[in-house]
Amino acid sequence: QVQLVESGGGLVQAGGSLRLSCAASGGTFRSNSMGWFRQTPRKEREFVAAASRNGMTYYTDSVKGRFTISRDTTKNMVYLQMNSLKPEDTAVYYCAAKTGSGNHYDSHPYDIWGQGTQVTVSS
Repeated sequence: QVQLVESGGGLVQAGGSLRLSCAASGGTFRSNSMGWFRQTPRKEREFVAAASRNGMTYYTDSVKGRFTISRDTTKNMVYLQMNSLKPEDTAVYYCAAKTGSGNHYDSHPYDIWGQGTQVTVSS
């Protein structure tokens, strides 16, 4: 079965940077969009960024100008470069693939999910 595995999380100070990676393995699938979501105990899982097959990228307002999503279809990899990190960015970050239709910013259309990687930003 197809699996997504995230890596690159950690603990950083505010203003620092991290680069998250997501590797797909175990099978082939058509991914219309690859996305990153994040979740904290007090909030519902929220959209962070997505990259479509045609090269379009999308970001939630709170990370625009700070985060960059990139996709390497040849290597079945997707990345999230996170700069100027803030304490409010602290969350578990999930990589996800959307194989069907649906809004890129909604978690429900994504049908393949990674296990998550913890990002903690200290004040």
